[in-house]
Amino acid sequence: MNKTQERQITVLSGWLMLVLNVALIAGGPTLIALEIVDSARHGTNPSAARILTAIAMMVAGFFLAAGHFTLQPNEARVLILFGSYVGTVKASGFHWTNPLNTKLKISQRSRNLDGQKLKVNDKRGNPIEIAAVMVWRVADTAEAVFDVESYDQYVRVQSESAVRHLASRFAYDHGEQEGEITLRGNVEEVSVELAKELQERLAKAGVVVEEARLTHLAYAPEIAGAMLRRQQAEAVIAARQKIVHGAVSMVDMALKDLNDRKVVELDDERKAAMVSNLLVVLCGEAEAHPVINTGSLYS
Repeated sequence: MNKTQERQITVLSGWLMLVLNVALIAGGPTLIALEIVDSARHGTNPSAARILTAIAMMVAGFFLAAGHFTLQPNEARVLILFGSYVGTVKASGFHWTNPLNTKLKISQRSRNLDGQKLKVNDKRGNPIEIAAVMVWRVADTAEAVFDVESYDQYVRVQSESAVRHLASRFAYDHGEQEGEITLRGNVEEVSVELAKELQERLAKAGVVVEEARLTHLAYAPEIAGAMLRRQQAEAVIAARQKIVHGAVSMVDMALKDLNDRKVVELDDERKAAMVSNLLVVLCGEAEAHPVINTGSLYS
């Protein structure tokens, strides 16, 4: 399909044509009245030609008055004459055009589109709920009017399709590879990708996407509990790994200091016992209660 090219045109001032319209509409009755007075003064019949001329003036005045229209800032009028695209008027003010032109008003102001919560599957097949908001405006009025059936409906449908496709491209969280972008962990990057895909889809309708971002992201209710328990388990494992790593480092440091300062000579069995005791103290959740050994290690 060939894209329609927007053509900006200028039209006549509405104030100038308003003066002409008033003159025509007011001049018709005035001319009829003068003709009747003149005929009565001379005792003749009113001139049919003058009466018809006065009526034609009034009809022309009312007909031309249909060509007036106004435009506010960031508004446009698409002019169509018998199915042919005439051009687009974007200058704000009071204007006049051919009364036979169809004048379609298009707002070029920025608009918000709040998407509804969609239930989709992420990259791993997990059911999630996702919603997004988009700020958009019409940039090319000809494409918006002639290249799609209804640009408002087109924007809604394509935005929903873009959000669904975006969710299928990324995992909800916990990427399988290091540095992998996820919906939850990389909000800015995901928003940029969403805006890019929306622009590619909506360019056909002459629409410019100014901003797009996710407003709602969560696991679907049927798996939310299981995923929460998984996240809690992963958090516990991560904490335990950090505790064990720290405990091993502290035990290693203690053994090295004892050996370097020659505080006590420990054989392998005594070292094993010390390591076991220190790890129990450092890794245990409850407070340790020391037991004093009054005998030897081997008794």
